[in-house]
Amino acid sequence: MKKTILTFAVIFATITMAFQTPEKKGYQPGDVVADFSLMNVDGKKVTLNHFKDAKGSIVIFTCNHCPFSKAYEDRIIALHKKYAPKGYPVIAINPNDPQREPEDSYENMQKRAKEKKFPFPYLFDATQQTAKTYGATRTPHVYLIKKSGKEHVVYYVGAIDDNYEDESAVTEKYVEKAIEETEMGMAVSKQTTKAIGCGIKWKK
Repeated sequence: MKKTILTFAVIFATITMAFQTPEKKGYQPGDVVADFSLMNVDGKKVTLNHFKDAKGSIVIFTCNHCPFSKAYEDRIIALHKKYAPKGYPVIAINPNDPQREPEDSYENMQKRAKEKKFPFPYLFDATQQTAKTYGATRTPHVYLIKKSGKEHVVYYVGAIDDNYEDESAVTEKYVEKAIEETEMGMAVSKQTTKAIGCGIKWKK
């Protein structure tokens, strides 16, 4: 009888823990990412392997309409100009449903990229599957990825820096620091931060 009760107790505890343990969603530092193939604003498909000589990439989920994304546009351009020559180009991805936010339509993406003269790909995640796979929840939301042989490994996830409102007041540039540490052969000291921005507009 005691053995039966103990068995049921163990089963109950296991079931309870299964429900209480949060499900891992999206990529975390150290994870190997799957490739994607998304439409760029120039009408061509882009993948992670698009930049064959790159050491990695700065994947940023962003969009047209979000005030946070707009506040970071020039900083994203600067990131690309500084680190693309060092092997880390920016790959921007718009994950929003244009039915919910018309400003984020593919046509408006093309207009915005032309207006701002984006020097990097600006891709449309039409199915939103890439954003879901990555675990992106905000715009902007950054994933620093580095090549390891034929694999692409996540080294940092989160925000670009610690002050979206005022670039002059930034005290810590998370993405830049992660790249510099990686290039020096050091472990990234801050592998995750909280992404600050607008919630992704998911399809209903």
